[in-house]
Amino acid sequence: MHTTNYRDTLITMSGDCPVTVATPPTKEETVAGRQFALLSAAPYAMTSDQMLLAVENDRKGAVTAEAFFAKPQACLRASPLVKKHGYGLHHDSEGRVALVAVESPDYARLLADASVVKRPGMRSARG
Repeated sequence: MHTTNYRDTLITMSGDCPVTVATPPTKEETVAGRQFALLSAAPYAMTSDQMLLAVENDRKGAVTAEAFFAKPQACLRASPLVKKHGYGLHHDSEGRVALVAVESPDYARLLADASVVKRPGMRSARG
């Protein structure tokens, strides 16, 4: 079974993100809207795997973890929250995830913390 979980890691906002201040998704039914709803309602309550599976189940109905993770899944570096909406995603020491607005003191603190691994969000465009 494949996993998307990180530990003690900050997925930073993508280098080509079009915003400089975190902006919540406007459409709740999108992947970004669903991820935002889960992570903003309960920071550090679930791992990346748990959140991605919850979003998949919300979109497509009951899917088992075994079936969903039988094939590799894109990790949160590909999340629209880091690519388009100005958020970082912090994974704590137990792999649980929280949103971090790029303009927040928490984002700056996590960037400066040498014990936190930094992984850039994937770019939306090639080049």
